[in-house]
Amino acid sequence: MFLPLSDDNPLEDVRHAYVNWAIIAANVLIFVLFQHGYEAQVDTASAFEYGAIPAVVSRTAILPPELVRLPAELTLVTYMFLHGGWMHLIGNMAFLAVFGDNVEDALGHVRYAIFYLACGVVGGLTHILMQPASEIPLVGASAAVAGVVAAYLLLHPNVRLWALIFMRIPLRIPAVWPISAWIVFQVWSIATSTDDGTAFWAHIGGLIAGAVLVVFLRRKGVPLLVRTPDGTPPPAAESPH
Repeated sequence: MFLPLSDDNPLEDVRHAYVNWAIIAANVLIFVLFQHGYEAQVDTASAFEYGAIPAVVSRTAILPPELVRLPAELTLVTYMFLHGGWMHLIGNMAFLAVFGDNVEDALGHVRYAIFYLACGVVGGLTHILMQPASEIPLVGASAAVAGVVAAYLLLHPNVRLWALIFMRIPLRIPAVWPISAWIVFQVWSIATSTDDGTAFWAHIGGLIAGAVLVVFLRRKGVPLLVRTPDGTPPPAAESPH
């Protein structure tokens, strides 16, 4: 629906978003070095070895011994570092590059790492809960990224960003509009039973986790929903004389 390109939102409390860039680098390196840039990752051994397979995690099916690399529960972490093709990877990393640094700024490095992984795990569990018998591996950072997007929406709804709307039209608009439309699209896709291989329930789980966790993990004094459209903090109220 839209691809974020950049935002007008400088960092305030951290100099560099080290964790966010490390996550992006890990995703790209794993895709290039271990997945070899394949376009259909759900059909490759790596997806079955390290993807989260609902039927395996829920104990209704087992993997062939030669594909077992780690306990099924740990795939709820490893799955979010695999991707189903270059477009899948680029889309997720674009969202993370634009929105993740400001969420890390609001949470701090360590809390952001915990936040990111927790959103991915909750998203994976939500997908498994809704499709416990599925034998299709769940791969991709989308659930964790959805949590980042939800946190950004609560932190900086009115910050303006450049985005490709419908992947074609570049516009500079407040973040609340494209992000809200993206969230509505996830809900609509589930309501209309869209079945194109996209794990929309994982996105919903990640969104909910991100919206809840940012409230409790943000740095002390970091406000919600009060940013001005140009990305600067609101002016302090003057004391009466």
